[in-house]
Amino acid sequence: MITFFIAGLLVHVVFFISIFDIYFTSPLVHGMKPQHLPLPPPAKRLVLFVADGLRADSLFKPEINGTVRAQYLRYLPHERGAWGISHTRVPTESRPGHVALIAGFYEDVSAVAKGWKENPVEFDSVFNESRHAWCWGSPDILPMFAKGASGSHVHTYTYPATMEDFASTDASKLDTWVFHEVKGFFNSAKENQTLLSILHEEQTVFFLHLLGIDTNGHAHRPMSKEYLDNIGLVDDGVAEMVSVFEEFYGNDGKTAYVFTSDHGMTDWGSHGASHLSETLTPLVVWGAGVQIAQRTFTSQTYDDNYLEEWGLETYRRIDVNQGVLPLQYLDNSQHFKAESMHANAIQILEQFKVKMKQKEETTLSFLFTPFLTDSKQAEFVRHARELIQIGRFDEAIDGCQALIGLALEGLAYYHTYDRFFLACSVLLGFTGWTAYVILIILKTHAGLRKPPTSRNLPVSLVAIQLLLLGAFACAVSVLGSRWCAGALTVFLSLCYLWSSHRCLHGRDRHLFVGQVTPRAVIFLPPPHPTPLAHVVDATLLVHTEALPHRNAIAQTPPRCNSLNAMCPQVLQVALCTYVLASTHSSLQQKRGLPLFNQLVSWATLASSFVLPLLSSTRLFHRLLSILMALVGVYLLLSTGYEALFPLALSWLMFGWINMEQETMSTQGMSNRTELSSFDFTETIDLTRIRQLRLDDIRRSYFFVFFIIIAFFGTGNIASINSFDPASVYCFLTVFNPFIMGGLLMWKVLIPFVIVMCAFESIQVSTRLSSRSLFLIVLVISDLMALHFFCLVKDYGSWLDIGTSISHYVIVMSMTIFLMLLSIMTHILTSRRIVIGRKMKMHFT
Repeated sequence: MITFFIAGLLVHVVFFISIFDIYFTSPLVHGMKPQHLPLPPPAKRLVLFVADGLRADSLFKPEINGTVRAQYLRYLPHERGAWGISHTRVPTESRPGHVALIAGFYEDVSAVAKGWKENPVEFDSVFNESRHAWCWGSPDILPMFAKGASGSHVHTYTYPATMEDFASTDASKLDTWVFHEVKGFFNSAKENQTLLSILHEEQTVFFLHLLGIDTNGHAHRPMSKEYLDNIGLVDDGVAEMVSVFEEFYGNDGKTAYVFTSDHGMTDWGSHGASHLSETLTPLVVWGAGVQIAQRTFTSQTYDDNYLEEWGLETYRRIDVNQGVLPLQYLDNSQHFKAESMHANAIQILEQFKVKMKQKEETTLSFLFTPFLTDSKQAEFVRHARELIQIGRFDEAIDGCQALIGLALEGLAYYHTYDRFFLACSVLLGFTGWTAYVILIILKTHAGLRKPPTSRNLPVSLVAIQLLLLGAFACAVSVLGSRWCAGALTVFLSLCYLWSSHRCLHGRDRHLFVGQVTPRAVIFLPPPHPTPLAHVVDATLLVHTEALPHRNAIAQTPPRCNSLNAMCPQVLQVALCTYVLASTHSSLQQKRGLPLFNQLVSWATLASSFVLPLLSSTRLFHRLLSILMALVGVYLLLSTGYEALFPLALSWLMFGWINMEQETMSTQGMSNRTELSSFDFTETIDLTRIRQLRLDDIRRSYFFVFFIIIAFFGTGNIASINSFDPASVYCFLTVFNPFIMGGLLMWKVLIPFVIVMCAFESIQVSTRLSSRSLFLIVLVISDLMALHFFCLVKDYGSWLDIGTSISHYVIVMSMTIFLMLLSIMTHILTSRRIVIGRKMKMHFT
């Protein structure tokens, strides 16, 4: 059997890695020759301002009383600049936004496993192609452009990471720091002749990354006074910086300025998806080579009403997409614009050629199908050059744009060239492996030679039930509604009640329906930050969690009654509620995170692994102790009504335990142990472990179903890439992606542990073989993996990509993860620390 598990592990590792080789390989290629314009550029230097997290409407829209919060930037298009909306592309995160702005391509999806601080592959950028580049701002953004630069001409100046504190009294100090450092830099350059001469060279870039607006938006929301005041501070700072640059260079008219944002922000202070508040960012351009604002008195054709809302309907609006050269902003001759588009087209065509050559070298000649032949490529290039030479610049620009479109389509064609073949190979491998495991179950663990007892459900009834469940699940996946998933909970409850109706007394049926039906609350939509009333409600519900089982606890022998030992845990949950409310109040008053609250939060997290081991090992006592220990941590990580989720889930688990114990009467098993007296530490007679029956398929199915509910009920792995930092404010407020990500991961796993602990008791009480159970779960998870493999995507928001990956990863790693969680839950349920004259741990 060891050989089988090793083989299964290798098979699943290969299938797991396959999605990254099929979907998440880098589309970037290297080895192209840089293209240069034959005409001199209109500007010697570029100053780029990026206000991280700034929404377009927050900058352009006037106040209700008609005043404007950004006096300088708002009126630049009236006199000496051009303006528009930059339509960013999902995922609307800081890294992909800056990559598109500075490197000219959309984020490499292979960065999904790297975060935003590492480059999955090296890429070229405007900074790298410049003669010198100076950058000021966040330590999370600047290093990724300096790391891949050739040479040492990209200079970065960053503030300490500890300044990125969401609980800071004034996050705008991040922007003030940048402005202060830039002024100090130019003042020192006046005394340094070497630096002075370097600064007056051509092809120089200055980058000012302004993170204060984004930080205030996360901490206080975009409609807050802090966010809007920060916009005014940035506006004043930009005006001051322009004066500094113009004074330093003697108003030579050779400086171009660009002000924009990498992404916007939702009303509840998050970003990462495709809402208009996240994808619409401001763009203001002025200076050398920039078209002066044009007045227009005709209606501008846009599908929105922003021009009228913002009072800019008489000034020409020029929208752009990240990565596309906006010719309308250039104040140059048509000849210059045509040459620019020609160089752009040739550069992209060179990438297409390299990609085509790479794919041709790795594909059999008779299977290779070119997207665009060499002759057609040469014809496009020759025709565009001839049009430029004879002065037909507009036609040349149109031809170059058509060539760019074809080249981009060709790049996508070759990047996905082998995807269909590889996907079919994985699907066939899945099918063969699953069929092999089913044969092992039927041959070794099913006991087919034994005649079924008269009390077992007919195979046809179970098959129809599973088919109905599968059909309903497919309908839910198509409709994509969490409310439908709630209906699925009720439907599964009815099916479960139907399949067990012969063994349930009237009292038990009412108890089951009364407990399971309200569990649809666990499928409520993902919560946005709401008042703490939901968290307080959750705390009150903790103390009523044991009510459905009060009779069972009361029947426990007095020597094992450890309700008094749970009093500290009850007090701890109440303390967690106070800490959460106190922290929320302190942050609202800008007094930071109290040290006492932080110590209590970390102490609660650490003690949650120890306190359950101090309680009795009787079933309900231990499960309640585990629940309260985990709920305390979950409360500290909650921002709204998601605090109700583990409570509703635990009620469902208690009901499931009761109903599974009742169904044992249909199996003809004598001497059935009552749940009220069941002890996790009791030794199980191995000779009494039975073979699989049809009811075990139902138990395994429900176990997998509850695991999926537990893991994806309030979030998933994708939430780590796009989350509300308010969830971890009780533990820390200084930005630290690794600690914050770890806390959020534990929050996601807490419901998982609750399900595992419940199933630990079901597995032992029903005398299930862990090996046979493992095989059933393996088959179910592989069938689910087949479905989720077909749903993996490499486009859309980080949330969409992360969700598709996390679904597949979880079902693929379920068998391995199940074994690891089984060890943890076995310790939590069956181990006990006895405190007497000296501490000792029992491992009976």
